Amino acid sequence: MARILLGVTGGIAAYKSVELVRLAMRAGHSVRVVQTAASLHFVGRSTFEGITGAPVLVEEFERDPARGAYPGEEPPGHAPISHLELVARADAYAIAPASANTIAKLAAGLADNLLTSAALASQAPLVIAPAMNERMWRHPATQENVEKLRARGAAIVPPETGELASRGEHGEGRLADPGVILEAVERALTSAPTFAPRSLDGLRVLVTAGGTHEPIDSVRFVGNRSSGRMGFALAREAARRGAAVTVVAANVSLERAPGIEYVDVETAAELEHAVMAAAADADVVVMAAAVADFRPARPEASKIAKAGRDGLTVELEPTADVLSGLASARRSDQLLVGFAAEHGDGAVERGRAKLARKQLDAIIINDISRADIGFGSEDNEVTIVTAAGDEHVGRAPKPEVAARILDTVERLRAQQPQPRGTAA
Repeated sequence: MARILLGVTGGIAAYKSVELVRLAMRAGHSVRVVQTAASLHFVGRSTFEGITGAPVLVEEFERDPARGAYPGEEPPGHAPISHLELVARADAYAIAPASANTIAKLAAGLADNLLTSAALASQAPLVIAPAMNERMWRHPATQENVEKLRARGAAIVPPETGELASRGEHGEGRLADPGVILEAVERALTSAPTFAPRSLDGLRVLVTAGGTHEPIDSVRFVGNRSSGRMGFALAREAARRGAAVTVVAANVSLERAPGIEYVDVETAAELEHAVMAAAADADVVVMAAAVADFRPARPEASKIAKAGRDGLTVELEPTADVLSGLASARRSDQLLVGFAAEHGDGAVERGRAKLARKQLDAIIINDISRADIGFGSEDNEVTIVTAAGDEHVGRAPKPEVAARILDTVERLRAQQPQPRGTAA
């Protein structure tokens, strides 16, 4: 994986850099951190040292006990100019948050502290994530400086709109989500000559997300509460690990990630058609969507009027079992993962039976009897069931759960025949 140098400047958003480091390390990257003196007012160096397991440098000429090495590397046998060694070894340099002051220095080519000196000495891709007050962000000088840096090849991760540091202030200038910043760093890595291969490089991953809507008439439908968050988190994590990802999204209104292909569908039949078409070339299929088991047998083409009716009876018929259809048609080197929404006691046992009956490599059990996780929630708690046994994943944000699921996918793939087009 890659060696990422992270520069942290002064600003309240510096606390989000801690999450960025955690996500980068969770993705398998080695991280070193340099800070400006001003940033120490918001996050101390001991916080980053505790997470990365490596020294944090602030002053340009302070001694680096690791001699420029990243976690997992042997330090050089000699004593180089350590901060230059740290920069030379980096595969990517990210500055997050980047204050207006630092952006101005970078645009002018100044090198008055370790962070800006590192930018001038670095030949690695540069990713800049600004964070500041909206008025500072919109100032013509800041915008001009950002454009200068972009013209020189820096990747700019635009700030978001939301609550700002000053109480009651809302506007553009909020640091981008750490996951979005990491995605930008990993995209930048692909164009660097020092790019380190990622764990899913060269693989094609198909993910389904959301919940199908089965029409009763032109207005009403039979549906479910699935938001698509879990499927989208899986897609982002797979892309972060280097896979080419396609998402078949059933009625999902969430933000789309760059670099991922999305196919929008509404009904179970549309999902089946899209999945069967995309699965032919997929190395991994993860069926996270909540596909309706039944649909109205005779939907009306127009709206059913309420007037004059004492009630409405809707006859339902079963939909196709997409997962079983995939299992019967899959290649020997294709990995198939299903999801099962189960309720209450015996959920895992029922999931284990589905694993065998549907001929899956893994099945992810969601216990939907809990109202605080699962559908529509930011968090999830699942049990990953494979032929080798069960792995419980305690309550965590869905991106973390997605990472655990894909860890299992990688272990299972290591036991299968090599996918087409890869070296043995």
